[in-house]
Amino acid sequence: MSHAEDIARGTAVASSANGTPHVGHLPPRLDELSPQNLYEKCMALARNLWWSWHPEVTNLFRDLDPVRWRQLDHNPIALLAEFTPERLEARAAELVLYSRINQAHRRMKEYLAAENTWSTVHAGVLGSKPVVYFSAEFGIHESVPIYSGGLGVLAGDHVKSASGLGIPLIAVGLFYTQGYFRQHLDVDGYQHEEYQPTKVDLLPIEPAVGTDGQPIMVRVDTRSGALHAKVWKLAVGRCSLYLLDSDVPENAPEDRPLTSRLYGGDTRTRIRQEIILGVGGVKAIRALGIVPGVYHLNEGHSAFATLEAVRGRMERDGYPYDDAIRRVARQTVFTTHTPVPAGHDRFDSGLMEEHLGPMRDALGISHDQLMGLGRVEPHNHDEPFCMTVLGLKLSRRANAVSALHGHVSRRMWSNLWPWKVEEEVPIGHITNGVHVPSWLSWQMLQLYDRIFPANWFRQMGGPDVWQRIHECDPGELWETHYALKNLLLQFVRRRLARQCRRRGECDEAVEQARSVLDPNILTIGFARRFATYKRADLVLSDLDRLHALIADPDRPIQIIYSGKAHPADEPGKGLIRKIANLRHDPRFAGRLVFIEDYDINVARHLVQGVDVWLNNPRRPLEASGTSGQKVVLNGGLNCSILDGWWAEAFDGRNGFAIGRGETHSNDEITDRRDCEALFETLTKEVIPLFYERDADGLPRAWIRMMMNSISSLAWRFSAHRMVMDYARVCYVPAAGGISCDMASR
Repeated sequence: MSHAEDIARGTAVASSANGTPHVGHLPPRLDELSPQNLYEKCMALARNLWWSWHPEVTNLFRDLDPVRWRQLDHNPIALLAEFTPERLEARAAELVLYSRINQAHRRMKEYLAAENTWSTVHAGVLGSKPVVYFSAEFGIHESVPIYSGGLGVLAGDHVKSASGLGIPLIAVGLFYTQGYFRQHLDVDGYQHEEYQPTKVDLLPIEPAVGTDGQPIMVRVDTRSGALHAKVWKLAVGRCSLYLLDSDVPENAPEDRPLTSRLYGGDTRTRIRQEIILGVGGVKAIRALGIVPGVYHLNEGHSAFATLEAVRGRMERDGYPYDDAIRRVARQTVFTTHTPVPAGHDRFDSGLMEEHLGPMRDALGISHDQLMGLGRVEPHNHDEPFCMTVLGLKLSRRANAVSALHGHVSRRMWSNLWPWKVEEEVPIGHITNGVHVPSWLSWQMLQLYDRIFPANWFRQMGGPDVWQRIHECDPGELWETHYALKNLLLQFVRRRLARQCRRRGECDEAVEQARSVLDPNILTIGFARRFATYKRADLVLSDLDRLHALIADPDRPIQIIYSGKAHPADEPGKGLIRKIANLRHDPRFAGRLVFIEDYDINVARHLVQGVDVWLNNPRRPLEASGTSGQKVVLNGGLNCSILDGWWAEAFDGRNGFAIGRGETHSNDEITDRRDCEALFETLTKEVIPLFYERDADGLPRAWIRMMMNSISSLAWRFSAHRMVMDYARVCYVPAAGGISCDMASR
């Protein structure tokens, strides 16, 4: 064994007087490679979700045991729990992992200790006045199941980019001990929901401790008794995420499971969850000794936080109610995410009095005044209390999540400002973006590292770095995409075979599942929440026409579907059943598949490997959408209705548009028109461009469009750009800094 290998293994090596190596005591730095210290370093990496967006660390955990890594939902703490320090050392020696573990640990420490960040230069006022970011869900990684879909993943990306930019941001949410449901389809294609308890000891969380050194327990009073919640802390890079958990002995038995399920239960359960999130969240922040400069409410679920903030200003600083309202509103940023009326929580007068009665007593206001805060028409006693209205009234900076959504939101809520014309309604927009390191494949990262400038990650929120993609060899870009596509198809086949085995299907069906799809065929992906307005079945409106495309002997297509319907959404479940059962139709068998249990892991594989990402919501009901933005990073192309982010992204050279952004007052006519436009786009634009090859077998025009997509969109729709916009336009002014005007506003 060489001297270098000895050091890499952690063996003690020293030199005698004549230069001959001999075994002795390690210097202090190398002594850190003892079995126990090696294990502790790995566990330190696992306990900060920083690892989840650093593929070299993810690969490190995977290499320890690839099979168990997959079986454990990529949970490094669960994986390390199966190792003793001695077994870990033996495995590290076998794979020569010592230097990789040391390097990863050192990089994380340097990252956490860094003082010179984007925020210190551009948002310094936040250093003493941090942002508190409230959200009902956070999608950080699949191993922490406290999210359901787009809203949660957006919140997770927001926190991760805030960490990368060095913005002092504290996130607040709920700890769902059963998370969102696991989805299984029966032999008839019907969705069944399974809730599984989360093992707390296998998550990277710890009890949050207050200024008194004791674990934090918050209390929220209601007319029907107090609600209590303990607080957990989770590290997300430089940011902290605090999660409130109602499963404590202090609660009545019926209240202990209040926070167990995300979006579960009836309206009474929902208001009790939201009072814990909002009121309890502010109390938890206060117990931590944090004095916020900014309250950011990500959707209306957390809007009760403003009332507790007002109560605190009245109690602590002696302000009267009206003054406290104005001061809190100046600090509050509110983001609305949905133009769908059903997406805005509303509570009747009785529920509000039961749960917010003690709060209004403390604020010194009447029941009508309290209800008026959540009504478009304050004196309309038939109007329920709307959380979005509360968020809009008690914030001075409100935004939608795309340019089109801004127009829709100003029209939707214009009655709150009847003295203003629609264009002057104070709801701007900051278009959503995605966290590049979380969604960029390892293969594309290696490609970018070769052609982009050094330290390009520090500039990924700006346009210049991404223009270098045009210097990439077209063959290399296509080869990288083809490799990712093959990885996707391998993943899909494994999942389909597992689905068949779980349903007890015959061996022949399992074997057929292992051979579906073809990497040489144009592959279209469609994956998202199965709400009916997203029209997952639009392309199925004409099955004969679809079959002609799938069965074309020269230019066929294939489609991969995935997604969940809310447990109470029977029409959404019907869509899933309709699509899943096409596997029994010989016209589509093996070329149209449905992957169960859509989550971050499934999404990651899909957005990294598809040729085309299909999105066809009923315009203008898609507020933003971010899944297609993830596809851009990995070289896939978007084919979408001109709604949400795509309405401001499409330029004719960077993807495909379905229709011209026109709608009809009759939904049936709109759907019929959009179906025709979808087939026309596929047959006249998408399919011909994909199959047009040169002498080397390369689709040169398609690859140019891939490059145009990356160079024009990757920076504009990154979460780093998004969070920088929030900092400049919202956070800094709300914290008392100098406001920056932005063209997007």
